[in-house]
Amino acid sequence: MQACCPYLFFDGQADEAMRTYQRILGGDLKVMRYGDQPADAGTPPPGCEPSDRNRVMHAFLQFPGGLLMCSDAPNTSMFEAARGMSVNLTLDDATQARHVFDQLAPGAQVRMPFGPTFWADGFGMLVDRFGTPWMVGGGMRTP
Repeated sequence: MQACCPYLFFDGQADEAMRTYQRILGGDLKVMRYGDQPADAGTPPPGCEPSDRNRVMHAFLQFPGGLLMCSDAPNTSMFEAARGMSVNLTLDDATQARHVFDQLAPGAQVRMPFGPTFWADGFGMLVDRFGTPWMVGGGMRTP
């Protein structure tokens, strides 16, 4: 089976972001830090050395209906913010979707307030406080 899932990049906030997403979405979270690498894993290429070995090398959140993966860039100079994409989350009904949207909203830039549309009972768009763009909908219908 093949799967497609978002892989997000952060600049030192991966752990906090993924724990927040786990609190909101549920599921099982696994986190590996740069400092957790085996000693015989090899040396990172020049410029890729982590500025903080506590940065997240890889995190995996499997939650009901989906999964997210992420890491922190090894150092600030390598970080690029997400652009031209959104994590799309489709829930069964608008009440569930509103609940998730409201939990992502503190500190977020709301791009489209949550509300009814011609394609969903409820839909909204925001960029959360970690810089992740989200589209959250529920009660989807055929336009």
